[in-house]
Amino acid sequence: MLNINHLNKIKSMIDHQILIAVTKYVGEDEITSLLDQGINDFGENRVEVLLDKLQMYHEEDIKWHFIGHLQSKKVKKIINNIDFLHSLDRMSLANEIQKRRDKPLPCFIEVNISNDDNKYGLRKENVFEFYNNMKDYDKIDIVGFMGMTEHTSDESIIREQFQVLLDLKVEFDQRFSKNHKLSMGMSNDYKIAIEMGSTHLRIGSYLYEED
Repeated sequence: MLNINHLNKIKSMIDHQILIAVTKYVGEDEITSLLDQGINDFGENRVEVLLDKLQMYHEEDIKWHFIGHLQSKKVKKIINNIDFLHSLDRMSLANEIQKRRDKPLPCFIEVNISNDDNKYGLRKENVFEFYNNMKDYDKIDIVGFMGMTEHTSDESIIREQFQVLLDLKVEFDQRFSKNHKLSMGMSNDYKIAIEMGSTHLRIGSYLYEED
């Protein structure tokens, strides 16, 4: 069930930020409630679930954000049905998007800000080369950077890892004269993300937890 109090708490904290309601574990009741509350940006990380919801809500004014790891072999299934991709992290995926996408897709480059070998994303030292390669891909529009901190209650670690994305934004804004966005902040660290300049919050479990 959607927790209206939690939703309103987040709304009260944001200004220009976009709240992406992550709906991977919820159904029709929660999605209908989110739409009733004026939330139109939804995030999914599983291709098959997204396909089901696309069919179910095709008449609704929804922007679909794919926020999970996207296998290259599944690109053709969804790539022309999503509005944003938050997990562009390798050339093979870029090649497949270029091949399959009908029009430019706004993409966030995923950066491994926690340096965890078990997580996806580019290492920060490889971001410039990858970004520069994307200028030859007319179906990919790099709008910013996405990252996930390690799951910890230590705010100093969270801030340090978010700072990696913020530093990339500052550097690339100057290099390319473009205002890049930051997709950072989830249920456990969204307050810090807002404070540090996130433009896109990906909030899931907090929206549905009981008080």
